[in-house]
Amino acid sequence: MKQQPIGVFDSGYGGLTILKEFIHTLPQYDYLYLGDNARAPYGPRSFETVYRYTLQCVKWLFAQNCPLVILACNTASAKALRTIQQVDLPVINPENRVLGVIRPTTEKIGALTATKEVGILATAGTVLSGSYLIETEKFYPDVKVYQEACPMWVPLVENNEYESSGADYFVEKNVKNLLAKGGHIDTVLLACTHYPLLKDKIRKYLPDEVNLLSQGEIVANSLVDYFKRHPEMESRCSKQGAVQFYTTDSTEDFDTHAATFFGKSIRSEHVNIE
Repeated sequence: MKQQPIGVFDSGYGGLTILKEFIHTLPQYDYLYLGDNARAPYGPRSFETVYRYTLQCVKWLFAQNCPLVILACNTASAKALRTIQQVDLPVINPENRVLGVIRPTTEKIGALTATKEVGILATAGTVLSGSYLIETEKFYPDVKVYQEACPMWVPLVENNEYESSGADYFVEKNVKNLLAKGGHIDTVLLACTHYPLLKDKIRKYLPDEVNLLSQGEIVANSLVDYFKRHPEMESRCSKQGAVQFYTTDSTEDFDTHAATFFGKSIRSEHVNIE
């Protein structure tokens, strides 16, 4: 069978934390990862720019024969997914699908809070979009969602400063800001795929009774459920256990950083996206 990998897209390295969970949960499938590192970070960019960049990358993944593309990027999911699904997909390829990480996360998070107060740590772009508030309201209208933008966290991670004492200053500041917004937050979501690398530091500044959630396992389990509900898509995805990596920037730089997120060394290829 001709290879039809599951496309996994992120603005940079962070989506590798999602891909790692996909491979752990569904190792039999083929995957093609694309990191748009040349234009990262997406977080501070406008809705129009994120949409344009994301659409270009989705089209490229479709051209590589990916029938299903996962936007493993909260900013792209928040700023571009809905328009791509509703406006572009019917024109480009109505048989293909593009999914994000926000909806499957909000489907689960409301069930994990006893106090009905949830905290979201995210990029400025994701916070500004209000996507987590909107999607949580659909599934759990009685749950209050408090957000905190953490603009310094991605640069800290991508510059290998996430274990430094300097990182503690920003992590402590943002975590305390979040907790101050709601008096009974008992569940906190890391709504950026970079943030799991800061998890130990974040945990240090949270009360012991607060649940701290990463998205990888949630999104991977959601993909399992999606395939059960959509066998027509599941059958289109090839199963040879192959994984390919592409970046729009330096492959040497990507491979060096990718090992931190993916958990093992990889070899990527360069691609130009326009």
